[in-house]
Amino acid sequence: MPATPTFAFSRSAKTNRLVLVLLSVGFAALFAAIIAVVMVQQQVEEDTFWVEHTLDVETSLNKFIRHAERTETARRGVLLTPGASSFVKIAERGIADTRAELENLEARLRDNPRQIAALGSLREKLDRYEALVRQSMADARRGKIAPKDLNTDPTVVLMREIRVDSDAMIASEGTLLRKRNDQQEQTRKLLYAMLALCGLLIVTVSIGAVLLIRRNIREIDASRRELHDLNQQLETLVDERTAELQRANAEIQRFAYIVSHDLRSPLVNVMGFTAELDAARKAISDHMLSTDTESLPKAVRFAVEEDLPEAIGFIRSSTQKMDRLINAILRLSREGRRTIAPVDIDLGELVRGVADSLRHRIDETGTTLTIGALPRIESDRLAIEQILSNLIENALKYLQPGRPGEIRVEGREIHGRAVITVRDNGRGIDPRDHERIFDLFRRSGQQDQPGEGIGLAHVRALAYRLGGLVEVSSATGEGSTFTVSLPLRFQAGESDV
Repeated sequence: MPATPTFAFSRSAKTNRLVLVLLSVGFAALFAAIIAVVMVQQQVEEDTFWVEHTLDVETSLNKFIRHAERTETARRGVLLTPGASSFVKIAERGIADTRAELENLEARLRDNPRQIAALGSLREKLDRYEALVRQSMADARRGKIAPKDLNTDPTVVLMREIRVDSDAMIASEGTLLRKRNDQQEQTRKLLYAMLALCGLLIVTVSIGAVLLIRRNIREIDASRRELHDLNQQLETLVDERTAELQRANAEIQRFAYIVSHDLRSPLVNVMGFTAELDAARKAISDHMLSTDTESLPKAVRFAVEEDLPEAIGFIRSSTQKMDRLINAILRLSREGRRTIAPVDIDLGELVRGVADSLRHRIDETGTTLTIGALPRIESDRLAIEQILSNLIENALKYLQPGRPGEIRVEGREIHGRAVITVRDNGRGIDPRDHERIFDLFRRSGQQDQPGEGIGLAHVRALAYRLGGLVEVSSATGEGSTFTVSLPLRFQAGESDV
């Protein structure tokens, strides 16, 4: 037998750890850079907002001056042509627009206390200017002569002051705009720098990852070649050990068969002699009844009437139990030697056949048996029937007293396997006994039902031979769910070892 070669994975494991560490550091730095870019981008957006806000304030101030000057122009038109009502309408609309723009400015300048103060002074002058405008237009309509020198006209003087105050506010906004433009430019440069850093990090991490991955691939190729050599040796080893296991399994089955037969011979003798002993006891008992028993010692009478019947009863019950166990071992031995014959099976039809065979027991216990959707598989029909029959019979056997029995059988296909579940609402199984119940001659819970503890062991053995598994999920008093997983297509020799 070839020795199993030793394969060292330490080199590739170290490389994998190095790759993970470097990639983790690189991606952490990249993540931090991205967060910084997002924060800088938010700052850029905020700076842009304030620049646009300042431009809006400047625009609003210019509109305010334009409306005020249009009002002054219309007022002079009224002074020159008192009868022209169109100038009066223009002046009224100019005053209204000037007021509206002043309210707009007040809403926009709430973030600037200095400008708010200047706006208060501007509002006070606008109030006086409006009063003078209305007074001068009313005087002109009444025929009062306008002053010849407009430079000394109080309305014109006040208009000039309003313009000077507005220009000062515009200049202040211009200074603020330059500062905000500078701030925006600095933030934009910082954004570009962060983007460049992110790009550099991405390139660095990518190059490092590619280099490490290429190195890892080379090591994987070397490992694959080594594994290929190992597999070639293991195939020979597995074949040899499989043959040994097959021989051992066959030997165990023959041993079980021979031992069962050898045990049956002395068991038959014991059963025969027990019958003869019982017959002799009855003869002695009949003779004692026909004669005077008073002369016999009390111990003799007690032995014949009490001890012997009890001893013979114990011997008979023990030999009967041993006979059932030997028969079960023989059945298992014969099943292990039986050749698997895969055929196409409609599991739904098979389960309905099992249900029909158990119909009397189902009706007697008042149990509801529901058969859900079940797939078709290719396997040994007799083995599948024995598996499902055992599971359904167990569910019927261990119902919860006082609760109507419910059993549901259903299945589905998952990754090339048929998964069949047999679910009941019976007395359940203690989680500590979930593996124990699959052992030969082992049972769980209250032993109030006939059985030798072989059924579930037989189920698991059959499932193994078919390349499948059997598992249980249960809790005491909550019912049980047995899950059988089988290949959809049985391949001879894959699991029958």
